[in-house]
Amino acid sequence: MERGYKYRIYPTPEQEVLIQKTFGCVRFVFNHFLALRKELYEAEKKSLSYNECSAILTLMKRKQGTEWLSEVDATALQSSLRSLDTAYKNFFRALKNGSFVGYPRFKSKKSHHRSYVCKKVGGNIKLLSDAVQLPKLGLVKCAVSRPIEGRILSATVTQTPSGKYFVSLCCTDVEIEQLETTGKNLGLDVGIASFAVDSDGNNYANPKYLRRSERKLVRAQRSLSRKTKGSKNREKARIKVARAHERISNQRKDALHKLTTLLVRENDVICIEDLAVSNMLKNHRLARSIADASWYEFRRQLEYKAEWYGRKIIVVDPKGTSRICSVCGQKSDVVNSLSVRRWTCPVCGTEHDRDGNAAKNILARGLTKAS
Repeated sequence: MERGYKYRIYPTPEQEVLIQKTFGCVRFVFNHFLALRKELYEAEKKSLSYNECSAILTLMKRKQGTEWLSEVDATALQSSLRSLDTAYKNFFRALKNGSFVGYPRFKSKKSHHRSYVCKKVGGNIKLLSDAVQLPKLGLVKCAVSRPIEGRILSATVTQTPSGKYFVSLCCTDVEIEQLETTGKNLGLDVGIASFAVDSDGNNYANPKYLRRSERKLVRAQRSLSRKTKGSKNREKARIKVARAHERISNQRKDALHKLTTLLVRENDVICIEDLAVSNMLKNHRLARSIADASWYEFRRQLEYKAEWYGRKIIVVDPKGTSRICSVCGQKSDVVNSLSVRRWTCPVCGTEHDRDGNAAKNILARGLTKAS
């Protein structure tokens, strides 16, 4: 089992300069070889493999004009080539299968979210009590909130738009203790008015963190728009906006982690909807509320935590789950609008809460699918 451990780091000014150099070199390598592969394909309908790109990169480090590539960690540059190669393979595989994956895009220097990955070779990456050892950087001050388990594979150094630095250590051979069985199964219907309603009738409120902070965020963005481009005051205003977005993101992730952990601990089987969130975001009236709810992240967390702890996630087609009576199975035409929150079955007379009824139907479909 693989697991990641994320810590905040506090590099010295000298280390910060080297980190920024590495960001720049990684971006340069990605863009250079993307352009090279694109030109070759357009001219000769051929492509370069990862090994061929790696051989060219080695020569570039010795060549005058690009010798500065040797100043940063070599494994970070190799990881950039791997990332490009994976993006290319995913694009052509999707093209062959008839699905859609975007063509690799050039990385922008203006992006304020930067990262690079360095591989563990020998003892070049270590976690100590108050520091982390990283290639080329040496010991970097680190807020170690918990010890790691298993064997380190790689480290990802990240800078957020607000200017903070983090390191994520990917570890393998991590033993995660399986949870005891509870004998409980659960169906979940997600929404906007309530974040989720389960088949037991529990209602999980939607915190709507973006809506709560909207006024503060609007003021910060207006202040940013009035600043002169390229000025120091504009950079200060940009950081304020980035911090406001970061706070909202952290609140949302914290709430999702608490809820998903609770659900996985208390249930053996969890049945959820197979929602096409990217398509739903095309609805401009609901896009902001859907993005604020973060259904995709909720499902992602449920799936990997279930895998960790020996639980089971069943994804079902949600079509008609709100309109079918969970007691007698009769389909009703009464529930033809989102404004209808409660309805009565015309056959058996059972009164239903729209979301609670959908959760029960999702559970029934999931258990049928699993059997």
